[in-house]
Amino acid sequence: MSALWDHDSAEAAAARERGIHAIPLPTPFAIGPINTYLLDDDPLTLIDTGPNSGLALDALESELGKLCKTIEELELIIISHQHMDHLGLTEIIARRSDAPVAALASLAPCLQQYDEWMEADDRFAAAVMLRHGIPEETCLALRSVSRSFRGWGAPTTVTQLLAEGDELSFRDRTLTVHHRPGHSPSDTIFFDAEHRTLLAADHLIASVSSNPLIARPLDAPLDEADDAAQCARPKSLMIYLDSLAKTREIGPIDLILPGHGPGFVNHVELIDERFRLHKRRAEKLYDLIAEKPRSGYELAQALWGNVAVTQAYLTLSEALGHVDVLISEGRVAEHFDEDGIAYFEATSSPTS
Repeated sequence: MSALWDHDSAEAAAARERGIHAIPLPTPFAIGPINTYLLDDDPLTLIDTGPNSGLALDALESELGKLCKTIEELELIIISHQHMDHLGLTEIIARRSDAPVAALASLAPCLQQYDEWMEADDRFAAAVMLRHGIPEETCLALRSVSRSFRGWGAPTTVTQLLAEGDELSFRDRTLTVHHRPGHSPSDTIFFDAEHRTLLAADHLIASVSSNPLIARPLDAPLDEADDAAQCARPKSLMIYLDSLAKTREIGPIDLILPGHGPGFVNHVELIDERFRLHKRRAEKLYDLIAEKPRSGYELAQALWGNVAVTQAYLTLSEALGHVDVLISEGRVAEHFDEDGIAYFEATSSPTS
């Protein structure tokens, strides 16, 4: 669980000076509250909307009221990425405010077909889990849990399509759009270069390391999600590390406002520590693989033990992400047994 936003912190004060108000909203997830952000600007803008729940909606209305604002006054809604705790209330808020909804262009059709898209994602995740040794009963249980969670999100219509390098112009600032996939395929961050402020969503969080989930590509056909034999594994961790490297060099940043937990500074130090963390974890996995060939599920169990069903895909994604790094270095190879389960073994001659 991430630390909570501290309204009395120096970072919160710095955000308010720049006309940005953090509004944490409750979620049912282990990560805890999600930070939505009100930009008190022209247009009056809300970045992310929280999960689709009455509790979150009540909290949003209450916090907006403390700022002498209402949902009906909103003039723009921005979605940072595809996870349901960040977008569930979007359609409700858009209808009440008549505000346009801005999001990454490749995400728009997914949100339009939210239920079908989520079902395809679940089938894809089940195929990945089965291919990497997670027992079928665990896959079925996780799909059941996922279906029960699906209502925390909802379909929405994106009316303003965003792309890498776009600029969103306001009275008091300009936000540059940067696509930073890894935690999800649609992760989008927004950088105010003049005020050295980064709205980082879940791309970079101080209190926890963002989990690079193995996710179905946004442009994948809905009907090609459940064939384990054809289920190519997106290299989510490697994609995420590349995104972090780009963010590290984005320019001077004095304030980072994340999707969860408190605001922070020193993004370069945090990113460098994340690089070291992932390298240490890759080395630990290599040692396990060097002992004997193992499946992704066996690697995840060796690192984290028998986790709750809700965490099974998260830990598998983490393990496979580091294995992908080792494969790219030529230190590990992947092969399949007679049942089609992937196993990883150490190679004798790694490349540089």
